[in-house]
Amino acid sequence: MESYEWPSRFLDLKREIVSGTTEEQLTASWNDLLNELAKRTTEIAQAGPNFVPQINFTDLEKLTPEEIDIIRRKGSVVIRGVVDPKEAAGWKTALEEFIKANPHAEGFPENDKQFFHLYWTRSQVQARAHPNVLKASAWLNNLYHVKSGKQLEGVDLSVPLVYADRFRIRHPGVQWGAHPPHVDGGAIERWEDENFRRVFQDVLNGNWRQHDPYELEHRLDARSSLYGRPGQATVLRTFQGWLAMSETAPTQGTLRVFPDVALSNAYTILRPFFRPTVPLDSPDILDAKNWVFDISTADFPGIRPMGTGFTGPRPTPDLHPHLRLEETMTSVPKVNPGDMVFWHCDVVHSVEQEHTGDGDSAVMYIPAVPKTPQNSEYVIKQVQTFLAGENPPDFAKFKEGTTFVGLGTDADVKEPISRIALGLPIQVA
Repeated sequence: MESYEWPSRFLDLKREIVSGTTEEQLTASWNDLLNELAKRTTEIAQAGPNFVPQINFTDLEKLTPEEIDIIRRKGSVVIRGVVDPKEAAGWKTALEEFIKANPHAEGFPENDKQFFHLYWTRSQVQARAHPNVLKASAWLNNLYHVKSGKQLEGVDLSVPLVYADRFRIRHPGVQWGAHPPHVDGGAIERWEDENFRRVFQDVLNGNWRQHDPYELEHRLDARSSLYGRPGQATVLRTFQGWLAMSETAPTQGTLRVFPDVALSNAYTILRPFFRPTVPLDSPDILDAKNWVFDISTADFPGIRPMGTGFTGPRPTPDLHPHLRLEETMTSVPKVNPGDMVFWHCDVVHSVEQEHTGDGDSAVMYIPAVPKTPQNSEYVIKQVQTFLAGENPPDFAKFKEGTTFVGLGTDADVKEPISRIALGLPIQVA
């Protein structure tokens, strides 16, 4: 796939992006970044799963500024006890019953479905509408800020919205190669869309240490889906996340993260502008002196064509050696039903290939989504698909005439915070 011949317009794009910054500035910044990565990746590789912060839902408002800064830097967090364990485990049972009642539900692998393209089952609707889930989302949304201090019209980080996604009930022992290290929420758009590119302007200006992954303003108008590829989110998810419906521990098919979002952002964004002068398998590949600034080619390493658009970024050990992915991709700690795991929208993440446990590893994907103009527009469209029992706008449509028994309904969403989040009118007693 890396032999893909990039259209010449991407060569023009690369040159345009760095036209206001000198080669010397970018090279000095790149070398400084590689030095910092060498130290940080060693720390991450030695730490293991407990490097990922773990907090209790009941302590969200009690954390110190230092504890919050650690969560921001690592870009990942386990929030324990968001939902009662019995209620969360009950959702898994109900989902299994739904699947039995609807054997035509799409999922993969085809011969033993475990990841389901389902969005509006009653369990999913109830989980997203749970007040604790929405409160956790609002807390995460408020880790973002506006550096300029100005009021942004239509933005309220304390009002969480719902973004309907899927779930998985993963069986033990299955090899799972579907989710290698990757970043969601926009592929080539990170460079190609001018608004999205502003999120990383400090990196591209040669000041990577000034980059703030939690600066909100430029994300509001960022277009993460220029090509309309199905499954490409068009909303701003401050954090992606899932809610555990079963116990899941390291080696049991759980999530892995690269736990330093500012560093991985800076490296991913600068990587297309530098190339190695030694073979990729050279023992000296990590040495900064073996990398040079180069904008003579149109390629963007880690970005791949898919359909009419692109997918990625997908960093690999060969293409992004300084991330030391084989050592640094860190499994999140063991979770129990009702715990939630969240990772910043730019975090490099993957799913463990093998599940060595004895029971299913079951999670519902529920991201943190703030009220913004772009997100509010999406929710208006999304709620219509909920009421009609259809797939949400960002996802591929079902075959015409497909129906399901046991979908969630308006009546399953009762609390005002929940109805606002889903775009439903508040019921008057």
